[in-house]
Amino acid sequence: MCTAANYLTKCHYFGRNFDYEISYNERVTITPRNYPLIFRDTEDIENHYGIIGIAAGIDEYPLYYDACNEKGLAMGGLNFPDYCDYKPLDKSKVNIASFEIIPYILSQAKTISDAERLLENLNISDEKFSAQLPPSPLHWIISDRNASIVVEVVEEGLDIYDNPVGVLTNNPPFDKQLFNLNNYMALSNRTPENTFGGNLDLATYSRGMGSIGLPGDVSSQSRFVKAAFVKENSVSGDSEKESGSQFFHILASVEQQKGCTLVEEPDKFEYTIYSDCYNTDKGILYYKTYDGPQISVNIHDEDLETNQLINFELVD
Repeated sequence: MCTAANYLTKCHYFGRNFDYEISYNERVTITPRNYPLIFRDTEDIENHYGIIGIAAGIDEYPLYYDACNEKGLAMGGLNFPDYCDYKPLDKSKVNIASFEIIPYILSQAKTISDAERLLENLNISDEKFSAQLPPSPLHWIISDRNASIVVEVVEEGLDIYDNPVGVLTNNPPFDKQLFNLNNYMALSNRTPENTFGGNLDLATYSRGMGSIGLPGDVSSQSRFVKAAFVKENSVSGDSEKESGSQFFHILASVEQQKGCTLVEEPDKFEYTIYSDCYNTDKGILYYKTYDGPQISVNIHDEDLETNQLINFELVD
């Protein structure tokens, strides 16, 4: 389970909570412009935009969970079980395996419009990375400073949704998540007035009562509502410090603490393994692990002309 969001002040910020019960040795991975991207069922890409993101520490292929390219386009994959339905290979389309889609899009697209053009004839296939790593059921949020979309592969085919709230969690599909916000339209950051009816003398007894009814549990649908509410009502200055801090506070509103979500007896819990924030305009990735400090990595501080992946272990 995860939550992703974007936030716009002077710069555009994008990031997510990665919530799971086990780690795959995640690391910061920079894919330089000349690192060859090898695809299973379509043409390889030898030269491309530089990409920075957090990836699984497996082999020499950038298995990105989320990433941003040097042009300011960002993308993240979130768990989407039960609804996700990858397709067999289709010779009439461009076939990209689910684990390839982030580098495929970010290597070529500068904007949401570019990404949408790449998606027009795309078939996201069910090909495995390896026998030990079958496809993870995912859907994706893609954002630049002007727009955000959600990409889902369901039984009926490939769905692409405009994302006006700039938030994504997990199940159910995005259109149902978005519709569910109608149930919370009366929530407010303001002190409520008595509209209960009748002649009851009702009064506020605490600050924050305008948001009574805002979900507080960690289910995916509740996290979508809460993250959307917090993001829509967020206020910060436009400095890097204030903007980045506020973005991490948005994510913190829906983070998962160890012990609250039991996955397997006796003591396997889902929790927020890491939270990250990209300044997509400047190519800076900030992250913090559950027990670690906030760390930053700037893609432009590294050699983007090399043909070797650049990796940094997460500081925990």
